[in-house]
Amino acid sequence: MPVEQKTANRNLPLINEQIRFPQIRVIDTDGTQLGIMSSRDALQIAQDKEMDLVLVGDNKELPVCRVMDYDKWKYQQSKKIGKARPTVLKEVKMSYNIAEHDYQVRVAQSERFLKGGDKVKTTILLKGREIQHIDLAEVRLKQMSVDLQEVADLEQPPKREGNRMTMLLSPKTSKKKK
Repeated sequence: MPVEQKTANRNLPLINEQIRFPQIRVIDTDGTQLGIMSSRDALQIAQDKEMDLVLVGDNKELPVCRVMDYDKWKYQQSKKIGKARPTVLKEVKMSYNIAEHDYQVRVAQSERFLKGGDKVKTTILLKGREIQHIDLAEVRLKQMSVDLQEVADLEQPPKREGNRMTMLLSPKTSKKKK
């Protein structure tokens, strides 16, 4: 059964009694090196400070262990994983002759997506004879990029793809402090 438990927790470091090396290098909570000692002595130091002894470097010759609050460290790692959300591509579709209110709704929707950290692909679909007005579609997309310039960077300028005109916006990378 211990073998199954090790495979389930393969990414978690060894802590406290799990560390069974004869000699280890020990680092204190503030980062200072306490030196090379037996794992029993290091565990006693960690217990005196009401902390955990955690294996941070699994060097075969001389493993490195750190005295730290393991639960707090594990919690911080889980928060980092939660923050690392992948960027999603959202699409906003409209016509080049869209009504002003509907256009403002698309701008607000795109702004919400961009503030959420997502990229926005804006598409204007040209149907039938509308293909003659490709210049009006380009003007509408450029207008949208100007309206969103405070929250977005233009990643791909308006370009024609068959009977579509598309533009790609990404969230602003650097914000200026006022």
